Amino acid sequence: MATNLTPDQMKQLVRGHFEDFVNKRNAAVIHKNMTSDFYDHDGPGGKPTDAKDDEQMMVGMYKVMPDLHLTIEEMVAEGDKVVCRNIWRWTDAASGKKMQFHGFVLWRFEGDKIAERWATVTPPAEGTAWNAAQANNSADKPAAAR
Repeated sequence: MATNLTPDQMKQLVRGHFEDFVNKRNAAVIHKNMTSDFYDHDGPGGKPTDAKDDEQMMVGMYKVMPDLHLTIEEMVAEGDKVVCRNIWRWTDAASGKKMQFHGFVLWRFEGDKIAERWATVTPPAEGTAWNAAQANNSADKPAAAR
């Protein structure tokens, strides 16, 4: 089934999903935003999974990264797909160091929900200091302005 959403509507759904799922720590929202047969090609540990396992992975991340915050740096939509370039940031509880990893996520839509996900991420590394206000403003600026 093809999507009935416009590229802008798909981008808005992805933006809202990341905001709720990661930044607002609402793991259950995955069941609202994904199709019943959602397939994550690159789930926890790089293995294919479903929405339930992705939900459990995020609950675990909330526990070990209580200040976890995702910033969408760029987003492109075409046809039934959206791709995002993003940065995940948190403070390591043991060392107090600011940490981050970068990633690309490709989402495929069916109807008005996300049906598939592919992702690639960099290994976690020490990052620069940041604050939530800076992170929230980043996605609204063109890449050249950042």
